[in-house]
Amino acid sequence: MTRDIGAEFRALHVKGDPFILANAWDIGSAKMLAGLGAQAIATSSAAHAFTLGRPDMGHVTRDESLAHAQDLVAAVNVPVSGDFENGFGHDPDSCAETVRLAAEAGLAGISIEDTMLPEPTPYSRDLAVERIRAAASAARALPGDFVLVARADGVMNGQYDLDEAIARIQGYEAAGADCVYVPMPVDMAGQAQVCAATSLPVNALAAGPFAEVSRVEFAGIGVARISLGSALARATHRLIQDAAHAMFDRGDFTPLTHSIPGGEVDKLLIG
Repeated sequence: MTRDIGAEFRALHVKGDPFILANAWDIGSAKMLAGLGAQAIATSSAAHAFTLGRPDMGHVTRDESLAHAQDLVAAVNVPVSGDFENGFGHDPDSCAETVRLAAEAGLAGISIEDTMLPEPTPYSRDLAVERIRAAASAARALPGDFVLVARADGVMNGQYDLDEAIARIQGYEAAGADCVYVPMPVDMAGQAQVCAATSLPVNALAAGPFAEVSRVEFAGIGVARISLGSALARATHRLIQDAAHAMFDRGDFTPLTHSIPGGEVDKLLIG
């Protein structure tokens, strides 16, 4: 029987019993996270951009993102989802084509946000919904299952309020999205409002103040999946920064004593 990776991925999305979608940034981090117990892996647009020496938000091409995603798909035996920014185009047809290409790359799903990258300006609500409608139609035409996540990023980007975000995710639900996502909805009360506003699975982001929220607390308000975004990559960059300051400013190498033995890394990479 042919494996339906999209169906496996969809089955993980259970309201009130969230799985952790571990965002990786290269083959090694993907293998380590899968080896340490991640049930699914995702790319991170920001973390991937960092590996290329670029900033987040619209500075990586669709071809680069697809090639990166294919590398992660080939590296692990769990579902992989693509963090595909605005679908790499402003018009609905671009979003639909990105879905088709993502499926060909072996991805189990992708997320598409409502931001006119590289600017933080959101698309109008009507256009944002039409973009998701086109992406959902393309997803349903695929031979296998595919989980389409529709994002409302305006709260995080300071472009609109939570009421507008909720109106958007309700439009995305009606347009055929499989999961919705409002990154950084101010606080847990806002996150609970998001969960209550839709019958779809909701993704929550464990970053910033939400990194202090436990899985049990997310479960309690009905979250179905918890992603890391670029938070784990940024934590790695914090370690690099702190070690660099210690070494270059003070000649202190003690931060390097907090490393993991090479043999343990090797075991995770070899599988």
